[in-house]
Amino acid sequence: MTIESWLTDMDGVLVHEGHALPGASEFIGALRRKERPFLVLTNNSIFTPRDLRARLQGSGIDLPEESIWTSALATAQFLHQQVPGGSAYVIGEAGLTTALYEVGYTLTDSDPDYVVLGETRTYSFEAITRAIRLIDGGARFIATNPDPTGPSAEGPLPATGAVAALITRATGRTPYFVGKPNPMMFRSALNRIDAHSESTAMIGDRMDTDVVAGIEAGLTTYLVLTGSTRAEDVDRYPFRPAQVVPSIADLVDLV
Repeated sequence: MTIESWLTDMDGVLVHEGHALPGASEFIGALRRKERPFLVLTNNSIFTPRDLRARLQGSGIDLPEESIWTSALATAQFLHQQVPGGSAYVIGEAGLTTALYEVGYTLTDSDPDYVVLGETRTYSFEAITRAIRLIDGGARFIATNPDPTGPSAEGPLPATGAVAALITRATGRTPYFVGKPNPMMFRSALNRIDAHSESTAMIGDRMDTDVVAGIEAGLTTYLVLTGSTRAEDVDRYPFRPAQVVPSIADLVDLV
């Protein structure tokens, strides 16, 4: 089947610790040159697409901010569809607060429709306590993504999934996670570029998020070995990508 549209993960596929991975710039260049619809996906909700575009540009990968789709944007779109013009108490940074503001949400700590948990560099005990009390008071609990840890130069950092578990333990309420591996993240991306699952491929570096969500969304999936997954790990899963390749450089000719 001809692949007409592409979705690709960012960290572990295009970049690693701020450096472009082999073939990343060439792959994005081929997509733009041939005018293929595409989006770069990330579960990171800290940064706005403009921020991420600047970071990618610094590593030598040039793409417009409209080609970046974050879990924050997907979360904002989901909430806008559920309760248009609603309100939310947010634990997160500019990527999330800006996305919610742009869909018309009011950010408040007084009787919100939702408590929305995203990534932040500095989780506040006071903010978490407030979130717990608001959820106990009836606010619905949403989180951008379930990742329990995130990377840093010093080692793993607690991330959205870990803080969500803390709030769940305190309230008995499990959040609805919008980001990967929820296939909703992929379907919202497809809608964004007006693409069909039958003719779209997903490139990722994780079997438990990128590949499984791609399969569930009906996409052709490619696993690259430049990120979290090793070749010997693939057989441990009950599902398989369409193809396993060393890096995104091996997919440039498919564009």
